Amino acid sequence: MDLGLSGSSNSSERSTRVPDATNRVHPYRHPPLASSRPSSRSYGDRFIPNRSAMNMTLAQGLLTIPRKDERKSEIVSPSKEAYRKLLADTMLQGRSRILSFSNQSPAPIQSFPNDPCSTQVQPIRKLRRIPQKPENTFALPYMIGDNRLNLLDWGSNNVLAVAHGNTVYLRNATNGSVSELVTVPETSGPVTSVSWDPDCRRIAIGLNNSHILLYDPTTNNKISCFHGIHDGFVGSLAWNNYILTSGDGDGTVINNDVRIRSHVVSTYYDHLDAVCGLKWSPSGNYLASGGNDNFIYIYDASRSTPLHRFNNHTDTVRALGWCPFQNDLLASGGGETDHCIKFWDVNSGTCLNSVNTGSEVCSLLWNNNGKELLTSHGFPKNQLALWKYPSMVQMAEITDHKAPVLHMTQSPDGCTVASASEDETLSLWHIFEKSTKRCTSRTSHAVGPCNMYSHIR
Repeated sequence: MDLGLSGSSNSSERSTRVPDATNRVHPYRHPPLASSRPSSRSYGDRFIPNRSAMNMTLAQGLLTIPRKDERKSEIVSPSKEAYRKLLADTMLQGRSRILSFSNQSPAPIQSFPNDPCSTQVQPIRKLRRIPQKPENTFALPYMIGDNRLNLLDWGSNNVLAVAHGNTVYLRNATNGSVSELVTVPETSGPVTSVSWDPDCRRIAIGLNNSHILLYDPTTNNKISCFHGIHDGFVGSLAWNNYILTSGDGDGTVINNDVRIRSHVVSTYYDHLDAVCGLKWSPSGNYLASGGNDNFIYIYDASRSTPLHRFNNHTDTVRALGWCPFQNDLLASGGGETDHCIKFWDVNSGTCLNSVNTGSEVCSLLWNNNGKELLTSHGFPKNQLALWKYPSMVQMAEITDHKAPVLHMTQSPDGCTVASASEDETLSLWHIFEKSTKRCTSRTSHAVGPCNMYSHIR
């Protein structure tokens, strides 16, 4: 059989056309298969028209237009033919398809800004690192492990006040120097609370013998002494401008005007046990007090009776903190058998949320530069915990302390936290991030160098 693959040797014989090699198909080979890889985008079936992509009016018009072979039999003037062409171009816009089997291709993703002149590059947010070890640690031998006391306060002058036994120490965080402010007699001590006034011109010191001392930190001289107003140890102090509020071991809360001789302005006798925490709201309109009787009282500065009493906690309430970005929001923490952080709307007197932390809540601090909350805890984990507000998702947990972390205070720039624990250590942590709006330079409030495990004596 002649397959026509070779040329003829006889010129008289009829030549056989050789098929083009590019169109030649081997009889025993299958035609090439289409790629089995599915297309990343599918817009419709190959054989079924997509009605949503079709213009039915256009299709009807195309079907009713006479065919070209029918129009050839007619005698059409050049002007009429030109009019038909112009009408078709205008109405059909160059389209001649009746059925559409796929949608229009999607527009390409725009990779550049709409403004071609804009060259601003979005900054890449750095990953945040939460430290698991403190920047500096000091030893506090024989520290008093009593959750009714408040022994730390960091003033706006960047000086940390530490009450240790009968002595109050001042640590300048700018240069790292440590000095002794005062040592009280054994009959008066130990020191049970310390608190800077807003301008740091005075520091208030509560004593075990129910006295309150006011000292000038620049000269180390005593300004005045309040005595005879409390019956128990003064475990809590809080300032509201020139009003110094004090709470004692018998449950009494007193407002003192430090500018006048008769300094007692008002007194509250609502708590049934020791006052463990006092906090004025940022606006100065509300005072929150937490006690060993498991109660929280909210006082309005313009009223002589409590505005609210919250009794939802089942153990001592020592941890209190007003939200820095919402004046009427208060956070509180419960003691050893409570384990809960609760959020209160002091306008309506309602509990907005409650979170079980699994450990005793000893103190809490709001992040002044963001919506975060730091809590310190006692048994069983003795940890520091960082929370995202309002979701209350735990962002980090620090377990460096080996005993309950009773005290915390925050640096003026809001970035560094000091914590004191029953394990007899005072630690400094850089936990919160700096805000570009509120803090422009870290050097103004930087923590100075100090030796590891330096003794404050």
